[in-house]
Amino acid sequence: MSDAAAPATILGRLGRWCARRRWWVLGGWIAALVGLTVLGSVLGGRPADNLSVPGLSAAEGEVVLQRAFPGQGATDGQVVIHSDGASLAGGVGRRAIVEAAHDLRTVPGMLLVALPGPPGTVSANGRTALMGLEWTLSAEDLGPVDFARVREASQPLVDAGLTVAYAGSPALQAEESGTDWSAAVGVAAAVMILLLAFGSVVTMAIPILGALLAIGTALAVLTVLQAVTDISEVGMTLALMIGLGVSVDYALFVVTRHAEQMAGGAGVEDSIAHATARAGRAVLIAGGTVAVAVLGLALADIPFVTRLGQAAAIAVVVAVLAAITLLPAALAIAGGHLGRWRLPFVRGPRPVDPGTDSGRPQGWARWSLAVTRRPVRYLAVAVATLAILSLPVFWMELGQVDAGSDPQGSTTREAFTLVATGFGPGFNGPIEVVLEGPQAVTHADDVAQRARDLAGVVDVQPPVPAPSGDVALVTVIPAAGPASPHTAEMVERLAGRLKPVAGAGTAVYVTGPTAVGVDLSEQIASRLPWFIGAVVLISLVLLMIEFRSLMVPLQAAVMNLLSVTAAFGVVVAIFQWGVMRSALGVPEAVAIEAWVPMMLFAILFGLSMDYEVFLLSRVREGWVATGDPHRSVAIGLASTARVITAAALIMVSVFLAFVISDDVIVKMLGIGLATAVLVDATIIRLMLAPALLSLFGRWNWWLPGRCGHEGDTDG
Repeated sequence: MSDAAAPATILGRLGRWCARRRWWVLGGWIAALVGLTVLGSVLGGRPADNLSVPGLSAAEGEVVLQRAFPGQGATDGQVVIHSDGASLAGGVGRRAIVEAAHDLRTVPGMLLVALPGPPGTVSANGRTALMGLEWTLSAEDLGPVDFARVREASQPLVDAGLTVAYAGSPALQAEESGTDWSAAVGVAAAVMILLLAFGSVVTMAIPILGALLAIGTALAVLTVLQAVTDISEVGMTLALMIGLGVSVDYALFVVTRHAEQMAGGAGVEDSIAHATARAGRAVLIAGGTVAVAVLGLALADIPFVTRLGQAAAIAVVVAVLAAITLLPAALAIAGGHLGRWRLPFVRGPRPVDPGTDSGRPQGWARWSLAVTRRPVRYLAVAVATLAILSLPVFWMELGQVDAGSDPQGSTTREAFTLVATGFGPGFNGPIEVVLEGPQAVTHADDVAQRARDLAGVVDVQPPVPAPSGDVALVTVIPAAGPASPHTAEMVERLAGRLKPVAGAGTAVYVTGPTAVGVDLSEQIASRLPWFIGAVVLISLVLLMIEFRSLMVPLQAAVMNLLSVTAAFGVVVAIFQWGVMRSALGVPEAVAIEAWVPMMLFAILFGLSMDYEVFLLSRVREGWVATGDPHRSVAIGLASTARVITAAALIMVSVFLAFVISDDVIVKMLGIGLATAVLVDATIIRLMLAPALLSLFGRWNWWLPGRCGHEGDTDG
């Protein structure tokens, strides 16, 4: 490839510039990583799981409650105490409780320790008791050290032979701060797959080191942003998961193109420029689609979900920048030694030609010709498989994940179980009814009595008036647990049932974590169709501009929807139905966390475009070069099947590695993402997409106002 033959596009010139200034580019990335990491450490930002949803009734109730009871601590925790023998109301058990409470009050940051005794804090048989903790510190400021102090202060309970477990803060923060090997496992899997795909240690190392530098920079950016906005622990994990996957993927696209060209005799600098122009353009379109999809989560008008999308988008944007700047520099540093330290039994990437009907194509070339010659057969197999995988979607139940799904042996799960056994499942998810108005306190007893008469209510605690006199709190204990659909139904009808007895001019808010979760589910369900429509429309426009076609974007949208639906079906089958649930470390059946489907759709629709764009880019190159719609499909599939398979295996390995996380929601995301990528890279890209492209033939490249192949350039 001569210098003149190298593409004179902006991306081609950028790739050549980065190759010539390779050490400056590498140094700039390292400096950015170090500088942002130091800045984040100095600013002291921390993850913040702020689930408030402005505009929802439950969220307004929380604001009223916090304003009416300003003396309460910033964070709540709980010590759950159980005796297998005597009642805790007296004797050794009671003395141990009093002594532990005295020691707990000396713990730094402790505002209040509430002894068991009031209604709802001692079980009917007297053998389970709840000791309330209030902290002056926020949840983000609590951690393993604080939990260790609480456990030490609670030692008199253990010495008395009592069972002790902890709920809320700081137990939750301490368990979340454990070592997570998910990313390390994913990287190790990526190393092995790249070695088998390229057969060279040098070629393997470039995408891996580039991905680590990119994801490190993205996480450093998020750490800096934590000082000025709320970015949750789940947001950081999501950015790590997505960033690691797409960073390796995008690097793989560029490196594969460069390796093929080098094997064909191209010069290093020209090959880098050409690879950056061709594969880099596909990376830009794919990354842009992912970023648009996850940023579209803002349409849900839920700040927590919006920030999750923003965190993922930052990771994707950094991955794209690394692919078109850092990768060219790294490839230039490797120079002509790209294939060094080879595995003797693995053949590296080479230019692919499916051959003619009379030829003897091999490997992926043979597969590509088989699909394009019998498209109806492969189309039928693909559609049938997707239908089977998607079937469970019709039984999907949105809800919230509670501590009952925490790992076996965790103190939060033990506390949840002890409370459910001693008091009833509903005590783990009390519903707070807030009355606001001049007659709120006067009618609080009437509201409490009315609540006691409702079906599904097992207890109502005495009303608590606020010091201001215009707000009262009535705590309702449902019969079912916080994740039960029966509890969700109660939350939906509670305000309407209590309003008639609350008095004229009295506002009734149903709030608390359980009620917020129910309101959140309803809002997401109402916004999901609009969100899906907006993401699909934007993606159609982007692909139409890129490929100058109407049918190709429509096919891509339909196929991506099918892969997402299949992923949803697998998630339902595992987490709701229990298929392979125990093997994945999920202790019991759970509803699908309300915001997970929306997040999965945004990410999966975007990721599906990665392989779609990469495949279609090579198909279009074949179409522009040959004008033969069937041969162009075979060329595109044969040229990309190897890299798409390797990229998908890496992505699946990275996502599945997060299944070892203790967080059930992270497991849901990992399973959903891995399933969709696997389906997309096999059933969709290797069967459904080439079959449809072959069936539509020249119509693939039709666009109103254009005449198919005539006048096209490869731009």
